Amino acid sequence: MDERESILKRKKIAFIINPISGTRSKENTLHRISDSIDLDKFEPEILFTRKKGDAHQIIKEKIAESYKYFVAVGGDGTVNEVGSALVNTDCAMGIIPLGSGNGLARHLKIPIDTEKAIEIINRLNIDEIDFGTVNGIPFFCTCGVGFDAHIGYRFAKEKGRGFFNYVKVALSDFIRYKPKKYKIKLDDGPKMKFRAFLITCANASQYGNNAYIAPNADIHDGLLDIAIMSPINLLQAPAIGAMLFTRLIDKSTVMQTGRASKVVIKRKREDIVHFDGEPIILGRKIKIKVVSRGLRVIVP
Repeated sequence: MDERESILKRKKIAFIINPISGTRSKENTLHRISDSIDLDKFEPEILFTRKKGDAHQIIKEKIAESYKYFVAVGGDGTVNEVGSALVNTDCAMGIIPLGSGNGLARHLKIPIDTEKAIEIINRLNIDEIDFGTVNGIPFFCTCGVGFDAHIGYRFAKEKGRGFFNYVKVALSDFIRYKPKKYKIKLDDGPKMKFRAFLITCANASQYGNNAYIAPNADIHDGLLDIAIMSPINLLQAPAIGAMLFTRLIDKSTVMQTGRASKVVIKRKREDIVHFDGEPIILGRKIKIKVVSRGLRVIVP
């Protein structure tokens, strides 16, 4: 094969970088992508987002130029934005995790080490995974209401990023937070009432940072794992935190769990909802559902 034929056979791949995600320098990442990507297999282009929504526009333009592979280089927000633009297409998403939590990457066993993550992209092993929607907005790990959504909203306003800044915000707000009343319906089951600390609908098993809110969630089963946490006090909090990180939270007496393909949550007034850690204000009624095998992802 001559050089021209080799170039024509290379696959177009776009690396979409969020320059402000996480706490790690992006300059080293650029060098590692250039040094490690398989140039016999791929024709790479590196593109930067400047604000929310940029990834959608970039991907739309690149799909028109026959790109089929897009790599989210950043945190869960970047992964969500890239993945949302690719759902229900024949394109595939890769991940180089550089964020604070890296929930989907960790669930899929994609290494946090950049060079190892690029090795996985070079192998181009593609899987089809489920994703969820909350009032039509795609999510890939978790969405929910309650304390985790409240902390996501507070954390988004902080200047500092990273796990320890997140913990600092959570600890400072824990005592002041008031659990709320919800009505919830799973599929065609009965309506149930809860006063809950949080309600999480999980497509994947964790929030990020190996905090497993739904340890048995399966990203291929066409179902969401539902985790409802009763109100907890300060004395219970350390044990609950430990159970999140040891994959035992579903065994806690403060948890009620279930599985469903559709979930409806009602509350007294509009409030915060998080999807993959991103906070948003939505109305009293929240409709959540799973889309089976709707996203193609490059996996180990």
